[in-house]
Amino acid sequence: MTRAREQAQSIELRLEKMRETIEGKLKEIQTDNSVKLEQMRETVNEKLQETLNTRISESFKMVTDQLEQVYKGLGDMQKLAVGVGDLKRVLSNVKTRGTMGEIQLGSILEQYLSPEQFLKNVIIKPGTKESVEFAIKLPGNENPDEPVLLAIDSKFPIEDYQRLIEIYENIADYSKEEIIKAERSFDASVAKSAKTIWQKYISPPVTTNFAIMFVPTEGLYAQILSRTGLFELVQRDFNVTVVGPSNLVAFLSSLQMGFRTLAVQKRSNEVWQILGAVKTEFEGFERVLEKAQNQIISASGNIEKLVGTRSRAIKRKLRNIQELPASEAARILESNESETEIKDPEDEAGETEDNS
Repeated sequence: MTRAREQAQSIELRLEKMRETIEGKLKEIQTDNSVKLEQMRETVNEKLQETLNTRISESFKMVTDQLEQVYKGLGDMQKLAVGVGDLKRVLSNVKTRGTMGEIQLGSILEQYLSPEQFLKNVIIKPGTKESVEFAIKLPGNENPDEPVLLAIDSKFPIEDYQRLIEIYENIADYSKEEIIKAERSFDASVAKSAKTIWQKYISPPVTTNFAIMFVPTEGLYAQILSRTGLFELVQRDFNVTVVGPSNLVAFLSSLQMGFRTLAVQKRSNEVWQILGAVKTEFEGFERVLEKAQNQIISASGNIEKLVGTRSRAIKRKLRNIQELPASEAARILESNESETEIKDPEDEAGETEDNS
């Protein structure tokens, strides 16, 4: 029993030591795990913080760049707004607006016409001080040296045009009566401009019986054409033709062709006079040629007669003479060359007649 008790105590001691050892190891493992977990947490936190800082920095940089672009865009929009305001002030000033249209019209005329084909700021209606912006010089039918003037004046009824465009763009916000009122106001403004040109700048025979009204934008010209009967009304009632920048170029091109045709007609009389002088000179030249031809024919006949007759006579005389070798004939002819006298055929013919 005592031995068994001792063994039991021994076992308990061993178990206690094992328990203490295991607990120590577990504590060491826990401590080590805690340290490693803390290191891992710190590493993860550091990485996360670094990544987060990088992402936040990139995001802030992107936002900053975009804000900078927005600021630039706002600056451009402010400049554009200032430019639009300046343009609006320019277009709201009737005098400045007219100057702009006049400059554009003058630029087109200078590109397609020579300086001597048009006049600028000229008084064309007698008894008035009204000067038209431009007048094209057309050759007159009765006196080509005194041109007939075609008046061209620029008009820009922008207030009524802008009002009408604004209504068309937001047509749902306006009543039918307001739309009709704006259209009639626009038609009246265009007709008034045409009437002013008719009263001031059409005065036959100094000018043509019609004039040109230039509108400086294609949109305004298209709006005039779109209004039913407006274009025809200003032509019929005021003898004014409305043109825009593009069809003014076509109109000037047709005038250029007309100028060339008139220039050809003007020089046709000179051409006929030159042709008449050439014809007279050619008739005298033809007589001289005929005389020379007759003399050539006569001389040719005399030569044919002399050559043919005399050659046949000599052949008859020499028919019975024996031919010598070429070398012998050359030697004889050379030795007798100084003694041989070649007579003129006419002299020989005269001797023959004397002997007969």
